[in-house]
Amino acid sequence: MKQLVNFLLRSSVATFSTGTIWLGSFFAFHQPFLLASAYALGGGGVVYLTIKGMTTHRFLKQNQLTKKEYQYIKKNLNEASKKIRRLRKALLNVRSVASIKQNIEIIRIVNKIYSITKNEPKRFYLVEPFFYSHLDSMVEISEKYAFLAAQPKKNAELSISLSETRRTISNLAETLEKDLYDVLSKDIDHLQFELDVAKLSINKTIKK
Repeated sequence: MKQLVNFLLRSSVATFSTGTIWLGSFFAFHQPFLLASAYALGGGGVVYLTIKGMTTHRFLKQNQLTKKEYQYIKKNLNEASKKIRRLRKALLNVRSVASIKQNIEIIRIVNKIYSITKNEPKRFYLVEPFFYSHLDSMVEISEKYAFLAAQPKKNAELSISLSETRRTISNLAETLEKDLYDVLSKDIDHLQFELDVAKLSINKTIKK
């Protein structure tokens, strides 16, 4: 959401600058239409890129990241986004009533981890196994399960395979829950600190 707001802000300022430069070039300095348009587009582009550079610099400074680190994290986020779409498709294609609640919870957890990391890239380092391993495993197993569950006839061997795959998904779901806890660990520690301070304050008040 924040990135969208920044994009709209940059676009608005750049558009205003483009129009202002064109009007100034064409009417004030009496430049030909095409030349005034070229100046306007060039000026608008410079304004857009300048604002983008400033907002990116501020964003990196706030998150204590270098440009190289951010590009690396962004690459992993882009890859994760594609995997999450595959995971969502696989899990939502499973029509089993017994599985639907867990499948929705898995999607919710994965989306939450992705969203938090996208908004605060520094947290990527708290949950690297999710991006390097856990998400991949969940996607592969879920797609396999969706394929097996879609078969019209299920013999004993297929039923056993479905059961084993479902257990694996359940185990991986627990791993994802731990990943979510890890990415939220900073907030949890901060909340615990505030609770401890509040308790100490209450105890002092009671003693008085």
